[in-house]
Amino acid sequence: MIIVTGGAGFIGSNIVKALNENGQEDILIVDNLTNSDKSRNLNGLAALDFIDKEDFIQDLKQGAFNNEEIKAVFHQGACSDTMEYNGKYMMQNNYEYSKQLLLFCIERKIPFIYASSASVYGRGKNGFSEREDCEQALNMYAFSKLFFDRYVRRVLPRARSQVVGLRYFNVFGPQENHKGRMASIVYQMYCQMKQEGCVKLFAGVDGFADGEQRRDFIYVRDVVNINLFFLRQTGVSGIFNCGTGEANSFNLLAKGVLDYFKKGRIEYIPFPVSLTGKYQSHTQADTEKLLAAGYQEGFTPIREAVTDYCRRLDETDGFFG
Repeated sequence: MIIVTGGAGFIGSNIVKALNENGQEDILIVDNLTNSDKSRNLNGLAALDFIDKEDFIQDLKQGAFNNEEIKAVFHQGACSDTMEYNGKYMMQNNYEYSKQLLLFCIERKIPFIYASSASVYGRGKNGFSEREDCEQALNMYAFSKLFFDRYVRRVLPRARSQVVGLRYFNVFGPQENHKGRMASIVYQMYCQMKQEGCVKLFAGVDGFADGEQRRDFIYVRDVVNINLFFLRQTGVSGIFNCGTGEANSFNLLAKGVLDYFKKGRIEYIPFPVSLTGKYQSHTQADTEKLLAAGYQEGFTPIREAVTDYCRRLDETDGFFG
């Protein structure tokens, strides 16, 4: 059995789909469906069972899984709202929960592959390498992810099984409709074009011209490939960047969306005061460590990924179908 927490979420459901395509259906999906919109992400997925996150945590504590044969755990479940300021809630969801699952996997020698975040690099003044001197959390979400990464570093020396943290950069692609304001900029651009015939981007900030803020955008298909790569490489542990190594502007993505629609315009709006000092105007993954681990599958070119995603949104509303 493979356990996928957050399996009804964006990246988690894409991992389940890929496992299905590889012939794996003995999957336990763990999630919280309070946001019932996520249930649509389960359509088209084959799994052994579904369990609510809170029930899963209790079962884990009570030893319900101690005699189960578990091949691996993909831990994708977390609160991903970067505007959530309830520190207690964030630490319970993103730190304590992760720690319990990590220790269970280490004790049972089960490969543990989890979602970290490029938000741990803050504004990136020291770069985007997997080093402590590059890390600076700007919000509660980033702090919860960074604090867990640092816990992982402390326990890794005594772990006798695989532990892999993947610092996701800006992921976009099918199955993210439920994320609302936290959905990718590509999804938001597509919706804006459908509703208003234009794409809205932030005006210049942090020395960047209008819409020229740059981030490392990565298609969800590539994120899944990296997760499955580590599933095959069970002897490799550590914390790795999960990005393309290229920084592309919001303008470039917007032009890709406009080209898909063959119409429209870009409108620049004032930068929100609430995001001052908390916004990543530039991110670019250092992929040296990932490539050194043996990952050779490459990355989808950004314009190709934008076009493919827009087509999927048109044909299936952005779901698997």
